[in-house]
Amino acid sequence: MNGVYPLHLAQKTTNRFYASICRYLGRPCLLHFLDWLTSSCFDSSTVWQSARAVPNSLIHRYTMHKLFIPLLLFSLAVPTLAQQLPAGRPDSTGSPRPNRSTIGTPGPALSTDEPRGNSKITGLLIDSTTNQPVQYATVALLNPQTGKPVDGTTADDKGRFTMAKVAPGQYKLQYSFIGYKALTGKTITIQRGDDLNVGTVRLSPDVRTLTEVNVVGQAALVEEKVDRLVFNADKDITARGGDATDIMRKVPLLSVDLDGNLSLRGSSNVRVLINGKPSTVVASSVADALKQIPADQIKTVEVITSPSARYDAEGSAGIINIVTKKNTLQGATLNVDAGGGNRGSNLGLNGNYRTGKMGFSLSGFGRAEYNVRGSFNNVQTTIGATGNTTVTQSASTLNQRMFGNYQLGWDYDIDKNTSLTASLRYGARNGISSQNNLITQTLGPTDFFPRLNGRNVDSKDLSGTIDANVAYVRTYQPQQELSVLGLFSRNNRTNNFTADLLSNVDFETIMARQRNDNVSYNQESTLQIDYQTPMGKNQLLEFGGKGILREVNSDYQYYYADGPSAPFVLDVTRPANTLNYNQNIAATYLSYTLTTKNRYTIKAGARYEYTFLDARFSNESGQSPTLPNYGNLVPSLNISKSLKGGKTIKLAYNRRLQRPGIQFLNPNVNAANPTNISVGNPYLSPELTDNLEFSASGNVKSVYLNASVFARRTNNEITSIRDTVTQGFGDPTNPVLQRVIRTSYQNVGLQNTYGVNLFANINLFSRLQLNGSVDAYHVTLTNNNPNPIYNARNSGWVLAGRLFSTVTLPNGWAIQAGGGMRGRQIQLQGYQGTFAFYNFGVKKDFAEKRGSIGLAAENFLNHPFMVRSEVSSPILSQSSVTSFYNAGVRLNISYRFGKMSFDSPKRRNRSVNNDDVKGGDGGSDNGAAQQSAPAGGGGRGRQ
Repeated sequence: MNGVYPLHLAQKTTNRFYASICRYLGRPCLLHFLDWLTSSCFDSSTVWQSARAVPNSLIHRYTMHKLFIPLLLFSLAVPTLAQQLPAGRPDSTGSPRPNRSTIGTPGPALSTDEPRGNSKITGLLIDSTTNQPVQYATVALLNPQTGKPVDGTTADDKGRFTMAKVAPGQYKLQYSFIGYKALTGKTITIQRGDDLNVGTVRLSPDVRTLTEVNVVGQAALVEEKVDRLVFNADKDITARGGDATDIMRKVPLLSVDLDGNLSLRGSSNVRVLINGKPSTVVASSVADALKQIPADQIKTVEVITSPSARYDAEGSAGIINIVTKKNTLQGATLNVDAGGGNRGSNLGLNGNYRTGKMGFSLSGFGRAEYNVRGSFNNVQTTIGATGNTTVTQSASTLNQRMFGNYQLGWDYDIDKNTSLTASLRYGARNGISSQNNLITQTLGPTDFFPRLNGRNVDSKDLSGTIDANVAYVRTYQPQQELSVLGLFSRNNRTNNFTADLLSNVDFETIMARQRNDNVSYNQESTLQIDYQTPMGKNQLLEFGGKGILREVNSDYQYYYADGPSAPFVLDVTRPANTLNYNQNIAATYLSYTLTTKNRYTIKAGARYEYTFLDARFSNESGQSPTLPNYGNLVPSLNISKSLKGGKTIKLAYNRRLQRPGIQFLNPNVNAANPTNISVGNPYLSPELTDNLEFSASGNVKSVYLNASVFARRTNNEITSIRDTVTQGFGDPTNPVLQRVIRTSYQNVGLQNTYGVNLFANINLFSRLQLNGSVDAYHVTLTNNNPNPIYNARNSGWVLAGRLFSTVTLPNGWAIQAGGGMRGRQIQLQGYQGTFAFYNFGVKKDFAEKRGSIGLAAENFLNHPFMVRSEVSSPILSQSSVTSFYNAGVRLNISYRFGKMSFDSPKRRNRSVNNDDVKGGDGGSDNGAAQQSAPAGGGGRGRQ
């Protein structure tokens, strides 16, 4: 009774919605429905983008709940609506037709004069090389005499299809889908009342070979789907023993620098999801999050450059979804992976158990990095009223890090159409960075000889993240589905440094010490409700709502001490403070997909998000800051056309926004390097980006080609800005004041980017696979700040590329080699230097592929690899060289214990996607991580 009564109330609230659906679905345009949905869920004052001051956090939460309750009530009534709405258009008799929805490929034209019967045909479609289901493929029932289709249907997301009400007679079944060879079966005979299961049908990818050879079925390394590019990471044999960073370097369109900072088409404004789920560790630092994911547990990497309205509006350049390997088979297994090398070692355990309708998974992964050495040299000049001050620095660095990732998963099939899943994950990262003998030479305008200072700096970056989520999915029929999902995520981070100030005589005696403690957390609670339903045979409607409660806190203090052993005391010249930053979001969306008979697929939608902000300091020096609330309407449009021979062309437009994350907001002043300090800006506003993309792909004999051109325009972009401030230097009890370089963040005026991406994959002689890509784009950055110190403009071309080859040999042997590079990166006040990488690996499978042993080497010829960077403005100049000693070799062994059987069907995964925060890059000048190199030497600017 408790479950029926709220549903009854919710159903009453949706009478108006149901009437509107019936009235508007027949019209050629769904904009009327979109207008109704937004006006029903929001006040008229919030439909269009607005900004106003926030009174307090209590009003934020109350207002957010006021906006989100209509969405929640409406979504609870969806199951009842699903029973009332027909799956297809009613025929002349008033009874609904069987569903023949086709998303991605048009369904066959049906002959309406064929008699209807009571027989049924079912089956399962799978890929012949990967054994994965072929989703949404078209199944046509042909008249064997005329070859004309008399009925048809579409496979669901699990590859299953059902064709009901088939009349007695003889027929042929034809199966087709983009990227696969059309297959026509043998003639079948249907008697009245038959229930025929044609079993498993294997579709072959539409790939042509140069010669008639013995094919050893290699799955495509890169696949193109309706809305994304999919990189099959499990085909990478050099990845074992590495982490997700090693995989990302090989994915088309992506670039990862030597610090692990990720960018898509030159933009670091990318949202990373793990199995479709967000994590607060990603919001804190993308580079650190990638280090926690073992490479050999990654199945695919999905690059979504034009997300639909279903995704959060954040991620200006796009979304990257890392899909890890899962098991849905009956029985129990245990995978053990271990490896070691000159710069790191790893150990991983992955266990799975499934019986009947219930399954469990438990995994643990640990990775240690040691002997990660480097060095930097930095020369900078600050321009003052009395003359120039030149500072020269040098130091050696040593990094030691440990990463852990532990996860417990559970799933239960309530019935054949309803499932419940839950997971609990804990991720840990402990990093210690040392700058040894950081020697600073300062030559001021009145100095005859340079002043010398030395220090040793130890930085600790400790992080722990917990993610808990639960999902309920109810499938009424193929493509008609309700999902309710919840997520809680919290990241706790400790980011401290301690500096020993050395005597300028022997550079060994400790004269004084400094310390900065910065403890922070980032917490998110999310509720998401989605519903989708087919309309007729070639349309799909999706809508839903989402609420996010986000809390960010940063607490920081400064200390100093005399000599090597005196206790630390608070530095009263630099008062402690705490930032409390609340960001709550209410969102709703509508998406419509249409597939036409001439093989066009059109997906259009819009998403509205309203953001409530509240920021305050525990120690206010003046009036409390007032941050405006704001609302954004974000449209998206994707059009694709399937051509003959499996070729496809696409045109896409979308608007995205980027909210600042904790590493850009953090007001803690990081002075680990006192001549290059960094600080965040809690008053940042979001970016707005418009993306336009055109792409074409297809096979030319044995070569798969994908080419795209794109343009991106970002207003109010968040980027790093360098200026100068007067800072105490040397002994904290008797400091010397001098001008130092400060790195912070501002909303600059404008960024325009346009470019081209080319990718090719070649299969030769069935055993050799070559793949490579080239990215070229032009960037123009303009800061419209009237202050001449900040006013700047910079532009230039950036070139990047990669090439890899894989050879599959008999008896379980395989060899892989490749490399890549990225040219000079354009920044507002300068550039970041070129970098490159390469690797080579050999793998041997044994015990019927239950075990493998592999040896991989990377960057083994360069010692070190150097990156040069330049920064300049009217008040400063900086030139730095950072050296990376990253040559490495590792040996990895993997073995699987246990036995599984193919008794359990695969389930469609649903997840929460909080892809809405401008995430961290793990660089040294991001305002959250302690600086391990000068701002120009290790820093990564924003593009």
